[in-house]
Amino acid sequence: MSESTPRPSSLIHTVYGEFVRRLGGWISIADLIALLAELDVDGQAVRSATSRLKKAGTLLQERRAGTGYRLAPAMDPVFEEGDRRIFHSLEPARLADGWVVAVFSVPESARAHRHQLRSRLSWLGFGNAAPGVWLAPARMLPDARRTLDRLGLSAYVHLFLSAEYAGFADLPTAVASWWDLPAIEAQYAAFADAWRPAAEELRGGSPVDPAEAFRDYVPMLTRWRRLPYLDPGLPAPLLPADWNAVPARAVFTELHALLAEPSLRYVEKVTGLSRILEPR
Repeated sequence: MSESTPRPSSLIHTVYGEFVRRLGGWISIADLIALLAELDVDGQAVRSATSRLKKAGTLLQERRAGTGYRLAPAMDPVFEEGDRRIFHSLEPARLADGWVVAVFSVPESARAHRHQLRSRLSWLGFGNAAPGVWLAPARMLPDARRTLDRLGLSAYVHLFLSAEYAGFADLPTAVASWWDLPAIEAQYAAFADAWRPAAEELRGGSPVDPAEAFRDYVPMLTRWRRLPYLDPGLPAPLLPADWNAVPARAVFTELHALLAEPSLRYVEKVTGLSRILEPR
């Protein structure tokens, strides 16, 4: 249903983030291969991807009934942040809540951190107002603090909370220069076009088969989970009147409600693991 096929490593991230964490945090490589086979990923690709994720520090190999992998403890805050962004920040921020402003200065001896700071602030949803000056809705402050601390970048950054914009340019015009809104809209449009037919097909129908739910839900969630990072959730008065995040979010919310629970039941059946946390 998607115009592009997610990479095996991205699918594995989704499987761990959405299911394995709810089943104790560990899965055997045999069961992971069986699950990814439902998504047309062959076993060698799964093994290669898990090996890369192990080298990156995302997964730790652990032998139980068989060889498998669990999430590294350092990934817990990363996935918790993802939960907040993906599932709980779907509404625009309030203009009255103000802004968080990040100002950074990196000495020449540490210039490699400049690109890392720019890319990480952009990934967090910050817009670039001027060289070394980035801003986002105020609700992004906790995630920004945690991320910059975790990456060892906090020494280069000053964070400020600002209650309101005081001039001089028209704020919607300025915002349109700080964020690439057309690019964000294009991502939302592509998502909605790819997944609206699935929502319409499932709406009001019979209960979905768990295996079919899994085959739809994992690619859908994998594609969606990038969007809440690209989109800072700007206040509605600063967005185009026909901002297409609204219908795209509706498609995601509907499919999540229809597919998350049966998908988790399917993973339980394949792995024999029991949930310790309920789905969102």
